[in-house]
Amino acid sequence: MPISRYALVNYVRNPVGEFVEQLRRELHPPTSHMAAHLTILPPRELSGTEAAALEFLEEVCSHVVSFSVELGDVETFLPTTPTVFIQVKRAAYRIRELHDLVCGKGLLCAENWPYIPHLTILKTETDDQARAALAIARQRWAEFSGERQVLVEQLMFVREKDGAWQDVAHLPLGHGQLSSKS
Repeated sequence: MPISRYALVNYVRNPVGEFVEQLRRELHPPTSHMAAHLTILPPRELSGTEAAALEFLEEVCSHVVSFSVELGDVETFLPTTPTVFIQVKRAAYRIRELHDLVCGKGLLCAENWPYIPHLTILKTETDDQARAALAIARQRWAEFSGERQVLVEQLMFVREKDGAWQDVAHLPLGHGQLSSKS
């Protein structure tokens, strides 16, 4: 029986999210079904139960104040991985703090790469595809006239099963211990 992987994301449901989803449909149709999101916890297997992980996340998230981040330039993780993304420019430290807070108990794992807050545009099969997509994405992002901010106020705990991601639980951020400076 295949083991499920889990992740924690912040869906981006504003003009930036619409921009990313449209760009993804155009540049890499195999991933066009994915919703635009900031990844808070990259995919991982749980060391405990789903229920225990969810209980931990609910407790942690209840003490974190919502905040906004500003997006920067379009970049890539080449040569490590053929991924094109938009940097988190302002308040990236808040995303890192949140990552560190929720990366505990049954969600703790050895991550493959250092955690870098970002908004993924697409991940391709080859480096050449990523380079071509990077050039177009940079041009389109330069032409984007909307606000380049993302509000982080509600996270989604998601499960991967049989190659598809499913929403497990909404996790609203509370009004607790972390300040709302950004």
